[in-house]
Amino acid sequence: MNNNPNKGKYSIEDLKKIANIIRVDVIKAVYKAGSGHPGGSLSAADIVTALYFDEMNIDPTNPKMKGRDKLVLSKGHAAPVQYAALAERGFFPVEEMMSLRKMGSNFQGHPNMDKVPGIEMSTGSLGQGISASVGMALANKIDEDPGRVFVILGDGELQEGLVWEASMAASHYNLSNLVAFVDWNGLQIDGANDDVMTVKPIDEKFRAFGWNVLSVDGHDIKDILGALDKVNRGDASLGINSDKPSVIIAKTVKGKGVSFMENQAGWHGKAPNEEQAKKAVEELGGEW
Repeated sequence: MNNNPNKGKYSIEDLKKIANIIRVDVIKAVYKAGSGHPGGSLSAADIVTALYFDEMNIDPTNPKMKGRDKLVLSKGHAAPVQYAALAERGFFPVEEMMSLRKMGSNFQGHPNMDKVPGIEMSTGSLGQGISASVGMALANKIDEDPGRVFVILGDGELQEGLVWEASMAASHYNLSNLVAFVDWNGLQIDGANDDVMTVKPIDEKFRAFGWNVLSVDGHDIKDILGALDKVNRGDASLGINSDKPSVIIAKTVKGKGVSFMENQAGWHGKAPNEEQAKKAVEELGGEW
């Protein structure tokens, strides 16, 4: 069930523009930091936009609102995209996140729930974000809290055994209030998933662990919201079991929107220089 009073506030075209603004923020912050993870941040921009600006019931003026929806970035190295989305959503000024990775900044290389409004879980060690999300969703069930828990996983993260222990628990406890996204861009720090350790078939694995499984184009916001609508309706005719957790496998492009970063594993954890950053911002339609 979606209790968000602001759902539908933005058109699909508006959401596409917001996603690109978020990408521009990511490039600028990582450039200023001189380090960070642009590739996986850019690939997840459309997912976080769909969630923060349409799907989730949240209030930037009251980050700890009772009954709110929560987003956990299990692939915590992509913190720049979560910071940018929260900033553009109004949780704090965009200028603040430009201190990314600086000494004394609240905006470190991985999200810190004690430092940044809107961050629901400190993440970084892969596999722990989804594990915490299972606990959060279970707590909501016990407390009869209507808030849902969303979690974004990297595809390389699926190589962690902890992910599958958490997935087994989520199904066992019928956590229908838990929705996971897999940012499937096919690349990780050491290269292609298929070369490092294949994670395929992702859909069959989650289905075997008792999850509802949907697949989308991770850069088509309309497609993403359509999948979320199917989950919300819990319609058996759509293959959705209303008593089970759901995973949305989003096929994405690492470095999406920046020509020289797209599908390049080398941009997993490398900052652009000034010339590259300016070119990236220009390609994204932003201003330097």
